Amino acid sequence: MSSKTIDRLTPGQRLGRGLKYSAVGPVDVTRGALGVGFDSVRSSAAWVGNRYRRDRLARQLKADLASAQDAIAAELSAAQEVVANLPEAFGKARRSRGRRRPLLLAGIGVAALAGGAAAFTIIRRSSQPEPSPLPPSVDVTPKP
Repeated sequence: MSSKTIDRLTPGQRLGRGLKYSAVGPVDVTRGALGVGFDSVRSSAAWVGNRYRRDRLARQLKADLASAQDAIAAELSAAQEVVANLPEAFGKARRSRGRRRPLLLAGIGVAALAGGAAAFTIIRRSSQPEPSPLPPSVDVTPKP
């Protein structure tokens, strides 16, 4: 049974074979040298393209970073302005508020705590298994 596959030589293999055999040497040496040169040019072009894309991406990232920094600076200045006006806003809120609200809030807090405690005990009791009415299958008291 014969195999119909033809193994193609790489330029480096072709150059080596050309130097090895003198009958086909000049042709293989020429083809191998051209192939190695072509591969080198193609590799260099790919490297230059990758370098260009990487530099372009770096420039884009720098521009995005600068715009993000500007946005953060604007947000920080707005936050500083709000923080600077907080004492005045608290003073207005204290003057306009009545005395009934703290008692109402305390009552709501106590009711929420009581409801939470009741829910906790109900959930805890429901998660505990019922004791079995059957006697234990293993002796409970250890023997020395």
